[in-house]
Amino acid sequence: MASSGRGAGLECNLGEAKEAVKRVDKLVLDEALLPHGWARDVVLSVDAEGWIVAVEEDGDTRGAERVAGIALPGMPNVHSHAHQRAMAGLAERSGPGPDSFWTWRELMYGNLAQLTPDDLETIATHLYVELLKAGYTAVGEFQYLHHDLDGSRYVQPAEMTLRTLEAARAAGIGITCLPVLYGQGDFGEPVSVGQKRFVCDLDGFLDLVDRVDQAVDGDADASSGVAPHSLRAVPPDMLAALIETRPQGPVHIHAAEQEREVDACRSFLGQTPVAWLLAEMPIDERWGLIHCTHMTPREIGELAASGAVAGLCPTTEANLGDGIFAAERYLDAGGRFAIGSDSNSSHCPVEELRWLEYAQRLTTRRRNVLAGAPASSVGRRLFDAATTGGGQALGRRIGALARDHRADLIVLDHRDPLFAGRKGDSVLDTWLFAGNRPVVRHVMVGGRWQIRDGHHADEIPIARSYRSVLERLQA
Repeated sequence: MASSGRGAGLECNLGEAKEAVKRVDKLVLDEALLPHGWARDVVLSVDAEGWIVAVEEDGDTRGAERVAGIALPGMPNVHSHAHQRAMAGLAERSGPGPDSFWTWRELMYGNLAQLTPDDLETIATHLYVELLKAGYTAVGEFQYLHHDLDGSRYVQPAEMTLRTLEAARAAGIGITCLPVLYGQGDFGEPVSVGQKRFVCDLDGFLDLVDRVDQAVDGDADASSGVAPHSLRAVPPDMLAALIETRPQGPVHIHAAEQEREVDACRSFLGQTPVAWLLAEMPIDERWGLIHCTHMTPREIGELAASGAVAGLCPTTEANLGDGIFAAERYLDAGGRFAIGSDSNSSHCPVEELRWLEYAQRLTTRRRNVLAGAPASSVGRRLFDAATTGGGQALGRRIGALARDHRADLIVLDHRDPLFAGRKGDSVLDTWLFAGNRPVVRHVMVGGRWQIRDGHHADEIPIARSYRSVLERLQA
């Protein structure tokens, strides 16, 4: 949004939004999607720490705040590179030769050459406000920009990851910090100039992770995990040592995003990335394999059976020309998935879920491919799977309006003509496949309203700072 030219009405809304960032202890939801289905007049009780302690249909409404609209669990975003938001739209001009993921990567490296910790915090804060407004209530920040401009260590080794943590706290979004282990250039090649800010040895990385663990300790809206970047960037012995040292918590890794990566992995390790991981690593429910665009039928079945989550980022995968995930076969095999905004060219869960289904339609030349059963709602299946898988992948009790979960929810504007006459699952189908304008009215994270009537209390100064950083970086 623009940071100037605002009227008195908006100033009033922002004042109300600022007043609303207080802990709420009891809500009455006019209409809500609960784990067992749709319900009306749902009383949601929240404790002082932001946990849902009771969910009652037709319960005692005395002393409760009534919330008009359509309440849904907040959507987890399992894969974000916040710094890449600053270059969104700047890589859409053709180069001297064929453009690809690999030419885009060099442009991305170049955009990091000036990025300071202050810049990253400003960019991430603005991005996280945008994510909230779109309906995300938690983010997994896959952060690999660890070192200073010349590649030297910061005095605080976890400086950049901690800046994204502070950005999440400022915006009010939940976060799983995923500092990235980057140990080498592509499959044993020397580290390039563009990668000098990423690379750590294992001891240095574990020190960084310890500092992140300490920073999130005691914060119910923040957690941490580890993210070995990929098999091309982490040698097998280093990956094995990391997993042995870190037996709990989320583990996220890029896998099989590009065909060139798959071919190089086969040459270097003798197997494709997903096959190697399934054979050599203890892949289970705490793992998130990001992209998995290029898998064999056998790999699809084995990954689905492992209990791991495939982190899908359809808008980024399309933007970078990665390919199309075999979603129908994977879901039919019982596979779990979540969505992420990745490069943050898009920051909207609607677009991710819509294009997950649309890509299947384009390749199969059928409609409602991912519905899963006759007379079933595509929107409902995708939304339920993404919220459940997202909570698992981020290692947090989120993604459902249920007892012992965080009070993370969004409210769609029932007054919008888009929803006229819509009930139940048709609301989700309409939102995901017929809407092109913002309809998320309110957003709550950990029992606090962070978005009211489409606005964040601090959106004006946050946007102003963001514009200043982008103007300087692009000058």
